[in-house]
Amino acid sequence: MTDVADTNASGTPPFDALLTAIRRALGAGAAPPVAVTGAGALPSVCPVSDLAAASVAAAGLALAELVAARFGERPAVAVDRRLAALWFARSLAPQGWELPPVWDAVAGDYRAADGWIRLHTNAPHHRAAALSVLGSAPERAAVAEAVAGWTADALEAAIVAAGGCAAAMRSAAAWAAHPQGAAVAREPLVSWEDGEAGPDGLLAEARPDRPLAGLRVLDLTRVLAGPIATRLLAGYGATVLRLDPPDWDEPNVLPETTLGKACARLDLKDPAGRARFEALLSGADVLVHGYRPDALARLGLDAAARARLRPGLIDVGLDAYGWTGPWRERRGFDSLVQMSCGLAEAGMRGADRPAPLPVQALDHATGYVMAAAVLHGLARRLATGRGCAARTALARTAALLLAAPPAPPEPAPAPLGPDDCMDAPEPTAWGPALRLRPPLILAGVPMRWDRPAGRLGAAAPDW
Repeated sequence: MTDVADTNASGTPPFDALLTAIRRALGAGAAPPVAVTGAGALPSVCPVSDLAAASVAAAGLALAELVAARFGERPAVAVDRRLAALWFARSLAPQGWELPPVWDAVAGDYRAADGWIRLHTNAPHHRAAALSVLGSAPERAAVAEAVAGWTADALEAAIVAAGGCAAAMRSAAAWAAHPQGAAVAREPLVSWEDGEAGPDGLLAEARPDRPLAGLRVLDLTRVLAGPIATRLLAGYGATVLRLDPPDWDEPNVLPETTLGKACARLDLKDPAGRARFEALLSGADVLVHGYRPDALARLGLDAAARARLRPGLIDVGLDAYGWTGPWRERRGFDSLVQMSCGLAEAGMRGADRPAPLPVQALDHATGYVMAAAVLHGLARRLATGRGCAARTALARTAALLLAAPPAPPEPAPAPLGPDDCMDAPEPTAWGPALRLRPPLILAGVPMRWDRPAGRLGAAAPDW
């Protein structure tokens, strides 16, 4: 496995080391020059702003190489490091309305009998699972009292067994010694498998200034990495259809993650819904999914079935804790992976409670890596006629960041100003909002979205 540490023997700056590691994982060559602008860094024990800029740059270089493969000339790539870090926090400023709270009232870090544990309760069924194990009222003081009577590992195991989401805080050394940490360390950042030959005509509608026009992307992802990947694809012209179960909602992130997409509902557990999905997949060019490793297989939609339904498919999958090891089926989110793998503990040194990264950097960076994997997959298909499957995981992005060289001290990025936003407000489904200018610039290839952010289920499940 090639990791960022392997690229840093001569004191390579963190941006260059991270970009090199991501490019190698994607099967790409040495990175062409990338113009990096923007001052300031998010405060963290890890080089989060460099990870933001490097992951955005990796997606930009992948798109530039796809443009070159399709049209013969590679556009220059530039990244605004400050804007990239700000996009990792949020990309829009509501005008006359407010975003919902990011976290449920119960979610957060609690002191157990022997350490710390994080409860992730944003989804109602995850909250119900945690409260049922604790026997607690849905109030922070009552939850804290109940958590204090458990050891962190025992409570983590009980909540996970009940169908909830929790993570005990571990150090990086403890994670490395854990069976799942060891399994993740053996996985590549991106794994690849060749697929079947597909029909001709890929990107037939593309133009140099709209290089993904006509590309059909089926999005089976939710909070947060997968939607970031498909948001970037939509920004360069892809038709993205997001599918969610009938009862799913994530109101606190939808203004960020639905930009550029048609959002429909479909029950894959229902025979009629599964048949509709198969019809949609047969007309797709790309599938991006964030289900746990065997979830689609249990529905009769394993990788082989998907390849049969759509020969030439670019199939990109995401898991939280990795694709091998005892936790490969475990539910997980960015904040939980940070607790498990040592990031929150590293930030806590000198503090009295866990100190996670200043943004959900694992989600965002992994999203851009997924987008880059899609774009590299498309270039491979143009060259060979064959589809491919790529897989990555939040826990592997965490390993990438933990191995990165430290960044020199910098002041925080300057606050947002009027020049940081696009000229016209975006008419989102919740009200007008100012959207940040994109952090990625390709010469002659603007990033823009044809649909404003909208609610789930607002569209029909159809191309």
